[in-house]
Amino acid sequence: MQQLLEHDIVAIDVDYVRPGLATSHLIVADGRAAYVDTGTTHSVSRLLQALDTFDLEPDAVDFVFLTHIHLDHAGGAGALMRELPNARCVVHPRGTRHLADPTKLIAGSIAVYGEKRFRALYGDIDPIPSDRLISAEDGFRCSLASREFEFFHTEGHARHHHCIVDSASGGIFTGDSFGLSYRELDSPRGPFVFPTTTPVHFDPEAAHASVDAIAAKSPTKLFLTHYSEIAFDPRFVADMHTALDAFVRLTETHAGDADTETNLATALEDYLLERLAEHGSTLSVAEQRQVVAMDCELNAQGLVHWWQRYRA
Repeated sequence: MQQLLEHDIVAIDVDYVRPGLATSHLIVADGRAAYVDTGTTHSVSRLLQALDTFDLEPDAVDFVFLTHIHLDHAGGAGALMRELPNARCVVHPRGTRHLADPTKLIAGSIAVYGEKRFRALYGDIDPIPSDRLISAEDGFRCSLASREFEFFHTEGHARHHHCIVDSASGGIFTGDSFGLSYRELDSPRGPFVFPTTTPVHFDPEAAHASVDAIAAKSPTKLFLTHYSEIAFDPRFVADMHTALDAFVRLTETHAGDADTETNLATALEDYLLERLAEHGSTLSVAEQRQVVAMDCELNAQGLVHWWQRYRA
């Protein structure tokens, strides 16, 4: 499934876990193209098919922009790059060595998901030759034909995370630094936005700072990997800060439990369901739980890791 947005951007559902969970974005300018995030190796055929929207061939792609190297965002980068003879991959400096040699990246993900689940989700992770990688320092800029992009570092979710300002749309591709916003959770009030704190680099102080850094760029819209375009609204900033603080408080509350991770996941879910009720979600409670359950489990893992490493 794909959707043609304004400013020659295509949102491509990468079919990760379920429809509507993760997207890649194809950007086109004057017959040249770039992808932002790639999904997994299983997603590559979908990404290539999106080129047909503009009657483009793979050799028209100049860049693969990765917001960070978590495998739901970058697992397919190596396989995709094999199909794009002219493309270079732009990544945070902390991510380049892991794309050139993904051994540690694979091991870390297997530790979270287990071998069987990892293979089902991600398949093989192909390395990218070092000479096709661009290490983007904070403030790095590049051009796709006449279209300008600025990269700025946004830690808090991951130390290898940056966001990308698009001059043509006035939007920012935020990866996970401005949280998640699933279209099923939209209500008459608009999108519902909440943080993602997956392992292993969550840092609440940096996460707050990154939310403010994104807002300070005065974007007209945000392009979230989970899930696609939302018009920017200042209330999202307050919602993100409020939820980050709540996540930390809940972690402190359950840190001494016999089963901290399970109890924290339940508490996070209850918190989000309460917020969704306030938001006017039209889904049933059971449907809401189904949408947020996996994120609550992963968020709990990341919060417990942060607590044990930095606060215990």
